[in-house]
Amino acid sequence: MNLFRKMADIVVRSLTVRQPDGWYPTGQIGDAGEPVTGNTALALSAVWACVNLLAGTISSLPLMVYQTSAGGTRTVAKDHPLYRILHDSPNFDQTAVDFWDFIAASVELWGNGYARVVREGARIVSIVPIRPDLVSVRRLANGTIEYRWSFEGNAFVETDQTMLHIRGPGGDPLGGMSTLHFGRHAFSLARATDKAAGKTFANGLRPSGGLKFDKWLTAEQRDVAEKKLADKIGSDNAGRPLILEGGTDWVQFTLNPEDAQMLESRGFSVEEICRFFGVPPVMIGHTSKTTSWPTGVEQQGLILQKFTLRRRLKRIEQALEQQLLTPQDRAAGVSIEFSIEGLLRADSAGRSAFYREMTSIGAMTINEVRALENLPKVEGGDVPRMQMQNVPITATPDEHPLIGGPK
Repeated sequence: MNLFRKMADIVVRSLTVRQPDGWYPTGQIGDAGEPVTGNTALALSAVWACVNLLAGTISSLPLMVYQTSAGGTRTVAKDHPLYRILHDSPNFDQTAVDFWDFIAASVELWGNGYARVVREGARIVSIVPIRPDLVSVRRLANGTIEYRWSFEGNAFVETDQTMLHIRGPGGDPLGGMSTLHFGRHAFSLARATDKAAGKTFANGLRPSGGLKFDKWLTAEQRDVAEKKLADKIGSDNAGRPLILEGGTDWVQFTLNPEDAQMLESRGFSVEEICRFFGVPPVMIGHTSKTTSWPTGVEQQGLILQKFTLRRRLKRIEQALEQQLLTPQDRAAGVSIEFSIEGLLRADSAGRSAFYREMTSIGAMTINEVRALENLPKVEGGDVPRMQMQNVPITATPDEHPLIGGPK
């Protein structure tokens, strides 16, 4: 997640609708008056948790290169040049998890993920990520899309032939829609609420009560009382009793409506942020008002997978196939796909049920299951098998020897 911090610094390079941070030196200004940048947004725990959850989940899934034969048999194409790059290490400095964590986080925040495609001849040898806040995009008169950015004093210009561009939702060929832009008002309000809550603690907690005297105090008496009281408060003195004398009384302060509303607003901000990222609040630890959500972890995971992750994975898969595969690859039946079975890795009960069902209907062989569990093949394990109980109720033993007829 340190990559998020590195790519969150705003370096303005263009003034476009897709990169609106350029209009404000310190980021976009929301309705609450707080500037919104990559850094300030990620400083909100809800934003950090949503981006971490989505990018971390996507990057943890194995990205596979498959080849489908003319007969319809699909196998993992480990010999294809892209397999090592997409599955293992896209470049010298990063593993596949690091790379896709960065790209997925870029798409979640800025609506675009960029990487420079390095070739030796026609062969792709590496893919190097680029911070999305640095890149400006335009379409040239000849229809080519041009990408420009500067980094450490060097200017770069590439075209769509040498760039991998993963677009976020909506938008157009020049870029997806930025969550930082469209969610700026919600993020600004969340920041303002957090700052207001922080001010409450800046000089100590809001007083829990006060001393009430039965008569007016002189200035000297007031100074003595405040000094004595200061010696009794603070976390180090929690629980110590006060000695009240001479008509002194302790008055307990209750939470006023303004403070209660501020606390409620902070919870509402978490839900608002979750809506922008499509993440169920319970998945980032916000457990209030969750009666409408499934209580099982498996069901919550299915909601995230079906309604949030699926389209993100599909968007990446199709972008890779369109931009990295050659016409010869497509003609040979080469495809790129995330293996979502990786989501079952932490759920032994779910894996067992899935494997049992798939093998019982002949959809998977024993060795295919063992391969997913990193186990060696067994003899005879490549033969599809299925249960024989589902036979017509009118069948006779003579027609189906397996149900008790003569052999």
